[in-house]
Amino acid sequence: MNFEPKKADIITLGCSKNLVDTERLMRQFGALGYEVRHDTPKPDGEVVVINTCGFIQAAKEESIDIILRMAKQKKQGKIGKLFVMGCLSERYAAELQAEIPEVDKFFGKFNYTDIIKEIGGEYRADLKSERTLSTPNHYAYIKISEGCNRTCSYCAIPIITGRHRSRTMEEIVNEVQKLVATGTKEFQLIAQDLSYYGFDRYKEFKLGELVEQISDIKGVEWVRLHYAYPVAFPLDILRVMRERKNVCRYLDIALQHISDKMLKVMRRNITKSETYDLLKNIRQEVPNVHLRTTMLLGHPQETEQDVAELIEFVQTQRFERLGAFAFSNEEGTFAFKNYPDNILQEDKERRVNEVMSVQQKIAAEINASKIGQTLKVIIDKREGEFYIGRTEFDSPEVDGEVLIRADKQKLDTGSFYDVKIIDATEFDLYGSVNE
Repeated sequence: MNFEPKKADIITLGCSKNLVDTERLMRQFGALGYEVRHDTPKPDGEVVVINTCGFIQAAKEESIDIILRMAKQKKQGKIGKLFVMGCLSERYAAELQAEIPEVDKFFGKFNYTDIIKEIGGEYRADLKSERTLSTPNHYAYIKISEGCNRTCSYCAIPIITGRHRSRTMEEIVNEVQKLVATGTKEFQLIAQDLSYYGFDRYKEFKLGELVEQISDIKGVEWVRLHYAYPVAFPLDILRVMRERKNVCRYLDIALQHISDKMLKVMRRNITKSETYDLLKNIRQEVPNVHLRTTMLLGHPQETEQDVAELIEFVQTQRFERLGAFAFSNEEGTFAFKNYPDNILQEDKERRVNEVMSVQQKIAAEINASKIGQTLKVIIDKREGEFYIGRTEFDSPEVDGEVLIRADKQKLDTGSFYDVKIIDATEFDLYGSVNE
């Protein structure tokens, strides 16, 4: 056997919510004395864990490809135990076990901590809220809830995760405090649905109050919000965002479409008019807020007229951040059961490209408007000739970056600097640190 004893390799696929689960598992492995490596190019540990994604077909295929590759490594004696966890195995554990018997055991999204028992260890409940960060130490993701109560036609997430379950504010605040004590400064609040936070537990929406409590913690420099839902949006968060300097003027709110017909077909429970009103309210309440959103193209019954209406919406709203993806017909969803998936894949992809072509021009213009401004920037790393940083309007991994030449001065990773923007592309900004 060629694998490394007392070493664990964990591979994470999918979203940042999966990453949080990985980091919790990494902490448990570390407590058992394992050297834990995350997303290493050549896993060779005594234990290899694959944290899978099962959101859409492309994500499923990527997860299966990685499992098959590691199964081959196991047959060749290059790795030890092979475990699979996460969303894909939550849905398809039995089928996967039959197809890929080389995997020692499949775990779902919520029982993955049993992996510790499988390797002869004991799960440390006292470390439940602790994590070994896979990100640079200065930022972290904070998962404030699991599950989703929405019934969007195309989405398999509620099938995988179940109903919405909020964590207590005390538990979340405690987690942030522990991370601050180790040097973490920036926090991305994540959930399947931020808007619903607290209602199941406190009988009222509590996102605003939660963010206030987090922003009160000494050492919290930035708090950023991801994955809000437009229906029953907690408007009090806008006041918090406007008044608190360490709450980023940034909101990730998935809108998906704008034509009334498609919003109804997609079971979004909102109208075109209500969407416009909400966006107007957000921008009025929080000047210079940067909005990130996603659009879904090629859903059954979408026509070229619906696409034209969506493009007009994108052009008029000028979202600072926007992504688009093609409809994937996921088994078990309302769409899978009720709508023929009769739009050609090439037409779905063409529509995505049309929307993104419009957005790229808007993004370039918005970035160009920042030339001459001085912005607060956190430095993530050095890469070749440049330091790579971000503004409050840029979330890690998904948004643009600020590039600062590294030959003029030394900058510290995880530190903040006032940076004057001197150039821009559609994706990134270029800047120089103010003396």
